[in-house]
Amino acid sequence: MKAMILAAGLGKRMRPLTDHTPKPLLCVRGKPLLQYHLEALAEAGVSDVIINLAYLGEQIRDFVGSGQRFGLRVTYSPEPEPLETGGAIAHALPLLGEAPFLLINADVWCDYPLIQLASTPLAAGCLGRLLLVPNPDFHPEGDFTLTENGTLADGPPQTPEQQRLTFAGISLLRPALVADYPHRRHRFPLLEAFKAAISQQRLQGELYSGAWSDVGTPQRLQVLNEPLPHHS
Repeated sequence: MKAMILAAGLGKRMRPLTDHTPKPLLCVRGKPLLQYHLEALAEAGVSDVIINLAYLGEQIRDFVGSGQRFGLRVTYSPEPEPLETGGAIAHALPLLGEAPFLLINADVWCDYPLIQLASTPLAAGCLGRLLLVPNPDFHPEGDFTLTENGTLADGPPQTPEQQRLTFAGISLLRPALVADYPHRRHRFPLLEAFKAAISQQRLQGELYSGAWSDVGTPQRLQVLNEPLPHHS
């Protein structure tokens, strides 16, 4: 199985930390965010990883290299300009092939075992499965509603069993989600393709309640880097 890591963002909200360092190389507990993802992918049995590059991309290329030291084969998808998340995948389609692949936002930190997502095949006709987490304080409204049968809905919960949850930035997707999206263009957000698939009931979700953080601000990075409590 292949994976793609989205690593081309400008990291504007992380300034001044990202003035000279791309966000995926910021450290959590002594290790770059990107390294956590590469190690988790290797552990999940993924062999080939595509990383898109734009802002300060050469630093990422220098750090990861061929991927060999992580037990991976890494290819790069350089972007002449940031193409947003949907455009990034569209640009990388020739590298991705046609089989489902794991997609990870480089700027999340999570201890979810990726093998769990990778080893559960997508049902016929299903375009993807998104990892969802309980809504954090900074995003109380959530992104999608998880229904009783595991499909995603766009509106508010319709029954007490349904939950409004936040997309964790980790998913298993068919390339067709983007390749066949009728409004695909050079630059567009992946959320558009998600919503189109949700309207056709072709996107599923999986709830994860473990450790997760969207490392979007210096404050959130600081919280992650606070010393872990010692248990006597």
